Amino acid sequence: MKKPGKKVIITCAITGAIHTPTMSDALPYRPEDIARQAIDAANAGAAVLHLHARNPEDGSVSIDPEHFMAFLPQIKASTDAVINLSTGGSLTNTVTQRIAPAKRVSPEMCSLNMGSMNFSMHPLADKYKEWKFPWEEEYLRNSDTYIFRNTFRDIGMVARELGEAENVKFEHECYDVGHLYNLKFCMDSGMFKPPIFIQFIFGILGGIGPEVDNLVFMKRTADRLFGDSYRWSVLGAGAAQMNLATTAAMLGGNVRVGLEDSLQISRGKLAESNAHQVTKIRSILEALGHEIATPEEAREMLVLKGSSAVRF
Repeated sequence: MKKPGKKVIITCAITGAIHTPTMSDALPYRPEDIARQAIDAANAGAAVLHLHARNPEDGSVSIDPEHFMAFLPQIKASTDAVINLSTGGSLTNTVTQRIAPAKRVSPEMCSLNMGSMNFSMHPLADKYKEWKFPWEEEYLRNSDTYIFRNTFRDIGMVARELGEAENVKFEHECYDVGHLYNLKFCMDSGMFKPPIFIQFIFGILGGIGPEVDNLVFMKRTADRLFGDSYRWSVLGAGAAQMNLATTAAMLGGNVRVGLEDSLQISRGKLAESNAHQVTKIRSILEALGHEIATPEEAREMLVLKGSSAVRF
């Protein structure tokens, strides 16, 4: 167990591609709302902002670079937080399409899923009878047919086009233990240089479940595979968010919260905003004796290229 006082990086995932506007009025999809919530989350203590885009007309998932450019400059002008763009975005698009926004703006970080997997949200559709927008129900129900494709060739292409060409560092998203072995193979093949940053993800239908035993097992496996050449964080989906984040910090890791991962602030109660979740996890961590990393401290810990090297 870590000694209290070591700096903890808080990542906030602002909007994502799972939840739909019907589920929470707090979920941002217009660019001005994404920017405002991202800035507020940074001011609350998030050193890293993980960002997806949405179609501002109906809140549907977008990988259009112009939709990203509608909020990225404002966020950069208003906060020093590290910008981390998704390369997942839409589960129905090719990896070439998914990385187009990152190639356009060359962020400091990008997420990168470390294996193909079933990725489904279809049980959520049964919780709602009326929808704000026509696309939402079909999008959720059809997710039981989705395969989130991330082959070794796909991963290698992203490593070349973003890692090598743009000096982007990755948030390596590992949804199951096999993804850690995929990442180890990629490192041994020279795709990624240490220190790497691993996001352990628990509670997505198609991935490993949100039990503490699974967190301990994933951490122990990563220790064996990567030694001291990695940093790590935990994403707990839904109701597991705060419990797993707190456990991660006590085990020496970093944390991720945000409305992409959970719409709740506590069981059965919707969060008012992304900053609401950041404020809560920060207060928990500080009460336990942990210090919160600033954006510059996060850059140093993760060996990032710096905000001056981005193109937005």
